[in-house]
Amino acid sequence: MKKVLSYLIVTFIFNTAIAAVLNLFMSMFWHQFIYSQCIGFSVLIINAGIAQYVKNRIRRMAVLSVSLPGSVAFGVTLAFAITGIGSWSDDFVLKTLAIGMFFGLIGVITFLLFERIEMEMSQHQLIKAESEKREIEANLKLLQAQIEPHFLFNTLANVGSLIDSDPVLAKKLLERLNDWLRVALVRARSEKATLGDELDMLENYLQILKIRFGERLRWRIEVSEDARLSVFPPMLLQPLVENAVRHGIEPKIGGGEIAIRAVITDAVLRIEVSDTGVGLIGDEAGGTGLSNVRARVATLFGNTGKLVLESKVGDGVIAKLELPR
Repeated sequence: MKKVLSYLIVTFIFNTAIAAVLNLFMSMFWHQFIYSQCIGFSVLIINAGIAQYVKNRIRRMAVLSVSLPGSVAFGVTLAFAITGIGSWSDDFVLKTLAIGMFFGLIGVITFLLFERIEMEMSQHQLIKAESEKREIEANLKLLQAQIEPHFLFNTLANVGSLIDSDPVLAKKLLERLNDWLRVALVRARSEKATLGDELDMLENYLQILKIRFGERLRWRIEVSEDARLSVFPPMLLQPLVENAVRHGIEPKIGGGEIAIRAVITDAVLRIEVSDTGVGLIGDEAGGTGLSNVRARVATLFGNTGKLVLESKVGDGVIAKLELPR
């Protein structure tokens, strides 16, 4: 609608300018004004419609060669009716038709050039958007690929250490890892997933760690139902839990507890991963896992998503993830 309105305004201005120029030679401005508007809008409406629906270039030129003089003739006839001056038998009709054809041809050529420029710009923007989309997808896959091996290497190292000392436990760990991989490889490469899907994977992940840590690792998941149904990027939450285990629970004598909470408030999905571990020590807030999470959040959500790491009162750390819904 906005585009149509702009065409109408430009046509009105163009027609008025023609009337002003003709008035310098023929006087009677209002007479020239009405003729210019009638012919100009007839040319626009009839030929723009043809240019819009006839896409084949040769057919379009053939149709326009007939419709252009026809639209000029229609505009002249309309001007006769409105002004009450002139008829097809008058001597000045041929001159009027010639002037109408000249300016009508200029208008049609301008319209077609504008349409072509606009189409080329749209194609350029589409190609640019597709290129940016592919670049974003490549960056996300790279970041995701950096996250997955970290957990796998740690788990396989645990299996290796258990093979001699506790082969039964090592077998159990491998079975859990196999179950996790079967689900993770499907979901991690899917374009759409929910927070509920991610939490199901995390439950399996924590069960794997439970084999190693025993009673030293405890966890709670407190997530509202609407939050579980929210669309959520695959493998975005696990690095936060892994960070809590590695830097919080593992170094602490007696272990600790991890709490995962999520709610939706003010159209924002707010997720907290807290632990009762040793707290922030050194530069763990800038580790690879958390850096990858920040990079993915920035790529997917820009400034509307954020990840903050804070020390808890007493002991432990809390990671706060906020994503627009």
